[in-house]
Amino acid sequence: MNTLFISNDPSVFDSASPTRARMRAYAGHIGNLAIVSRGNPAQVREYGAGVQEGGLTLYAVGGGKIAGLSALLNCARKVIRERGIEVVSAQDPFEHGWVALKAVKGTNARLHVQVHTDFCSPWFVKGKAFRSKGMPMPLLNRIRVRIAGRVLPKAHGIRTVSERVKEGILARYPDLPIVPSVIPIAVESALPPSVELPPRPYTFTFITVGRLEPEKRIEDILDALARVKDMYPSVGLIVVGEGRARAHLERLVRSFGLEGRVMFLGARPDALGLMQSAQAYIQASGYEGYGRTLIEAALARIPIITTDVGIVGEVLNGYDDVLAAPPGDPAALAVHISGIIEDVQARSSLVMNAERKAKAHLAGFADLPELIAADLAATLHQP
Repeated sequence: MNTLFISNDPSVFDSASPTRARMRAYAGHIGNLAIVSRGNPAQVREYGAGVQEGGLTLYAVGGGKIAGLSALLNCARKVIRERGIEVVSAQDPFEHGWVALKAVKGTNARLHVQVHTDFCSPWFVKGKAFRSKGMPMPLLNRIRVRIAGRVLPKAHGIRTVSERVKEGILARYPDLPIVPSVIPIAVESALPPSVELPPRPYTFTFITVGRLEPEKRIEDILDALARVKDMYPSVGLIVVGEGRARAHLERLVRSFGLEGRVMFLGARPDALGLMQSAQAYIQASGYEGYGRTLIEAALARIPIITTDVGIVGEVLNGYDDVLAAPPGDPAALAVHISGIIEDVQARSSLVMNAERKAKAHLAGFADLPELIAADLAATLHQP
């Protein structure tokens, strides 16, 4: 099967990256896999004309947000024509879905769309709640919802990463001619060595890992911590990740009186190792398609506080495996922080249950490349 992925992950051009390794594995099951993605100038120079590695061929295009989409489209059309592409799979139903839809027009190629984001969640466009401080969501998200509404009904195959995303799509588009599949993202079950946390003036450390963007709602974690800081003076937070919201969050730390209780480490390649040295994991996302760090925290054997997003309720159940709260509710997060700190038995039970559920979940999708290849092939049989 000749397949084209339209991607926006330039790490695929790094021959030693996990993304490149996954794409090699996918190509081994698919047959011939071409990938078109935006890249930096050096990557465009090296991969602009296409570089083949076994059954995998990589193409890099340049350009900004608008010009880059045009370059992706032109390259995709050329690859479809020259390589006899049968299936075009878009990384998302938004910009890349639009490119894929335009690229297959007038050809015999089938359109396949990957949905990694729970864009049907109200929190995809809503940034404010009466219980917490608001962080306005990008206007682009509203535009993306409209684009998805044009792309998905024309797809011959849709892969989602969780039942939550699948059910959201079916509820929003009840007349879809196909039923989306559910194939989770790849998570490595083997843990790296633990990494010691930096020196800090607190002994019970919560850790959160992720991009510092509005949808992660890290301000709700800070709000929750501020509510219990006087009751638990030995408790603090480590934030691993980088993003546009960092300066705003650092200001919030000061306004909440949390100086010395919150440490920003930036993006760290050893985040999973750091996670193993913390006392608990906490996240407050407004929405998640899957929630990879929840699986990683479960494997790292630390208790988890999370909002009810992604695979919560599907893989990890509230109060059995994790402590779950509604998005945008720092008061509920504060209650769970108190519970994690004070109840040693609950911490132990949560850790054991979450680890068992995470391992069983990963075992059920042990051969992701084979599942993905079969999902792509199924589009060839759609009318």
